[in-house]
Amino acid sequence: MLQATFEQRFSWVRRQMPRVQNALQNLPDLTGVRLACSMHLDLKMLPLVEGLLNKGAALFVTTCNPTTVRNEVVDAMKQWGAQAEAWQGMSTTEYQAAIRNALEWEPTHLCEMGADFTYALAQSDNPETLSHVRASLEATGSGINRLCELTVPYPIFNWDDLPVKEGLHNRHMVGLTTWQAFLAQTLLSLHEKRVLVIGYGSVGRGVAASARAFGGTVMVTERDPARLAEARYDGWWVMPWEEALKEADVIVTVTGAEHVIAQDHFPLLKSGVFLLNSGHRANEIEVSALRTYPSERLLPQVEAFQVEEKTVYLFAGGSMANLTAGEGDSINAFDTTLAVMISGIGHIVGEGSEQEAGVYLLPKQVWEAAIQ
Repeated sequence: MLQATFEQRFSWVRRQMPRVQNALQNLPDLTGVRLACSMHLDLKMLPLVEGLLNKGAALFVTTCNPTTVRNEVVDAMKQWGAQAEAWQGMSTTEYQAAIRNALEWEPTHLCEMGADFTYALAQSDNPETLSHVRASLEATGSGINRLCELTVPYPIFNWDDLPVKEGLHNRHMVGLTTWQAFLAQTLLSLHEKRVLVIGYGSVGRGVAASARAFGGTVMVTERDPARLAEARYDGWWVMPWEEALKEADVIVTVTGAEHVIAQDHFPLLKSGVFLLNSGHRANEIEVSALRTYPSERLLPQVEAFQVEEKTVYLFAGGSMANLTAGEGDSINAFDTTLAVMISGIGHIVGEGSEQEAGVYLLPKQVWEAAIQ
């Protein structure tokens, strides 16, 4: 079978993203803009970088998750003139150095997925570096949660909570592509398996619905009483936390919280259970504790751990399953998501930078035209 070249694949992606091309055309001239981006670096991000460079922006690009980096994508960005510092599997130390280097590059604007730039700036003792940034854009719920802990020093526009992103990417695409990646990499189906979804936000709803569509019997746990009631009304099997852990054949975390499945939980798990994470960060499962047990890699994305007398399988290293072990959103769906992001960039380099410091929802008039 003939394999598509990188150029052919990128050409196909660009062709299938008409909203992105339209949003890029609507951007103003970006000469003088120094935009630092922390984002997933897969093939679907290339039209964004190409378009911003063509508009005159200077770019410093790094990742928000080292496991989702595609090295050939980073190489293309560098060839086009972006300063890019990211590679597949970079260490935590290397990743933190890339964040520092991006900030020392003196960006005027930030485009973030996870708020690592802003978090680092808020803890910096160098006010001169801070003074260069005029406005920022944040794409994730976990990033917004981190920002709530800070006194933010410039206007930051939240586009994770927009109806179009919650309803499209969060609600539909993450769940669908999580299970597509799981099925493709394990060669298993979800039939006759009890699937436990931990977290019932918009992503959790989609993960649960897609798991049922792929044949799983779905259970839901959630700390928020209102969301738990909603899960019951949606018809899901809601169980007490520890009982659900003991019953599940597949467990997926979608909370944005740290160590949802921790060391104390491992002995409760059923032998043969799969652990996977569809949250933005790779710390929802306490992987470091799991790695203290004897293990072996059975498939590229599947590791087996011997926890006492039980076997526990870890999928995609506990990192974001749909982008680490798969290709993430479909191109046509991401066309809408990325077009909204581009419109947001247009806002932060324009009138958005004039607002007072704080976190704001990206205005409707900014993003609505991008989805037409």
